[in-house]
Amino acid sequence: MVLVLNRNWQAVNVRTPQEAFCMMATNVATGLEIEGENYIRPVAWDEWITLPIRPRDNAVRTVRGPIRVPTVIVAVNYARVPTKRPKLCARAIRERDSNRCQYTGRVLRPDEGSLDHVVPRSRGGKNAWENLVWAGKDVNARKGNRLPHEAGLKLLSVPRAPKELPASALLRNAHGIPEWKLFLQMFAGDSVRGGSFSKTGWPSR
Repeated sequence: MVLVLNRNWQAVNVRTPQEAFCMMATNVATGLEIEGENYIRPVAWDEWITLPIRPRDNAVRTVRGPIRVPTVIVAVNYARVPTKRPKLCARAIRERDSNRCQYTGRVLRPDEGSLDHVVPRSRGGKNAWENLVWAGKDVNARKGNRLPHEAGLKLLSVPRAPKELPASALLRNAHGIPEWKLFLQMFAGDSVRGGSFSKTGWPSR
């Protein structure tokens, strides 16, 4: 996969190598030749196809010969940073609720918690931010197909959808691509902003 930056060198999306080549060939994007954080150079398509293939590079074979696959490209005419909410999933609910049981307040180990539908699905509850919380498995089993008050439970806070975040905050470097680490904030303090460079499944209930 190829990381896409806007023209201010802020991460905004991810594309396949084929899509990245198409963007570069139509001058919508330039590739970044990266040799560590001190050497980052935008390269247009006509020059990119002549770059040598380094041992660490992926390449696509063409009738002209192999072409290096970029790890990062810049969309030269795009300045926005789109915003979006995290995908609704167990991990997102756990992170929103700070890995804390929303009925007891107990901080849970990963294997101690599970998703709970506040209004059970069997009673019309939906898979929605406002109806999903992180709860201890023991509490979840105790609640069963009941409403919280029917099980003698009370939510510590009202579940809400998280605020929309910049797309760059939601992108993940799942494959540990070194060049991506220069532009993605994987952990607090573990990124370098691009603009600073010199331009050389649901439970049943």
